[in-house]
Amino acid sequence: MMTNDRRVVSPAPMLTGTVQVPADKSIAHRAAMLAALSDGTSRIVHFPAARDPQSTLACMRALGAGVSVDADGILVVDGLGTDGLRAPAGPLDCGNSGTTMRLLAGLLAGRDFESTLVGDESLSARPMGRIRDPLSLMGAAVELTEGHAPVHVRGRRLRGITYELPVASAQVKSCILLAGLLAEGTTTVVERVPSRDHTERMLGLDLVVLGDRRLLSVDGGKRIPAGTWTVPGDFSAAAFFLVAGSVVPGSVLHLRGVGMNPTRNALLDVLRAMGADISVESERTLGGEPVADLTVRSAALSGVSVSGDIIPSLIDEIPVLAVAGALAEGTTEIADAAELRLKETDRLTAMTGMLTAMGADVEERPDGLVIRGGPVLRGAEVESFGDHRIAMAAGVAALVARGDTVIHGASCASVSFPGFWDVLDRAAGRG
Repeated sequence: MMTNDRRVVSPAPMLTGTVQVPADKSIAHRAAMLAALSDGTSRIVHFPAARDPQSTLACMRALGAGVSVDADGILVVDGLGTDGLRAPAGPLDCGNSGTTMRLLAGLLAGRDFESTLVGDESLSARPMGRIRDPLSLMGAAVELTEGHAPVHVRGRRLRGITYELPVASAQVKSCILLAGLLAEGTTTVVERVPSRDHTERMLGLDLVVLGDRRLLSVDGGKRIPAGTWTVPGDFSAAAFFLVAGSVVPGSVLHLRGVGMNPTRNALLDVLRAMGADISVESERTLGGEPVADLTVRSAALSGVSVSGDIIPSLIDEIPVLAVAGALAEGTTEIADAAELRLKETDRLTAMTGMLTAMGADVEERPDGLVIRGGPVLRGAEVESFGDHRIAMAAGVAALVARGDTVIHGASCASVSFPGFWDVLDRAAGRG
């Protein structure tokens, strides 16, 4: 029940049925941008209604791309070519989307006009120096406000560089590669820990592996052909139901058409290591991305330790992994995840507060959490802090708590999963 942006979630006897998760935000952002840069008219199938990708779409409209929806509900984008974007009439509003802001900064750095990127209060608190530094090395003029948005980009002639990422980040990697489309020569990004690879897949870039270094290069002037992009289901959205189906006794849930990109689905391996019963069926390729149907059945979970190179591949799923840890037997340790402090909110602090309020035994560390499973969760009043993943993680925990849980700021779930609360209710037999 939702009242005044409060959601009251009651315990569920079981979860059953089929869940259709929203289309993948990460892929949708990139599809909208690349379609706008393409030579001709492109179509994007299953473009999501979530607020973040819609922010990207609005920015591409403001930069001159023609955007419409055909009779079949397919998004149609009239591309302007790699060098055809036009100066916007005003600031480009990125909403709550860090992906929109960071990728657009790279896309605009080599233009012959100026742009200002703005966002909501949460986005305006996130660090943007990590994109300014490599773009400056390429010759761009990027001005920040004390290291944050608004981001003012004065387009300049760019030169290709070789840049080693100091921290694994698909957003920074993508920002540099998109800037490289208008740079003189070749732009190469070096990463030592793999991060989401959607941009290089969609641009058709080759990966060169030299020891522990992964090199991705793009040549300036590269053209992008028009085509059809099909956006698969978002694994990060599916994660909430994979955990929910595991921890609510008697549950059987089916999730259709979920993206299974290996740089995104590490949570699947972690949950299986905890004892989760998750089967992968009908594996196939959709729009250049691996896709499958998933079935999750409730199972007793045990604690697990996660750290190191696996963290970038499950960074968005750690809030709901923390819920699984609180309901598992034994101790779950999460380390090397300090990046979570720089998201829509400080997710390490937010999850510690939320789970502690519900009776869990959680120790917050500088780069992670130690969760001692076993205590029975109890209903409580908790805050989302305007963070969609915190809100949805709280919703999953509430399904197995004793008594009702009140989640304040619950509507932010629509940032990535419009209709999440209704889908959760239907799975619990309440809708």
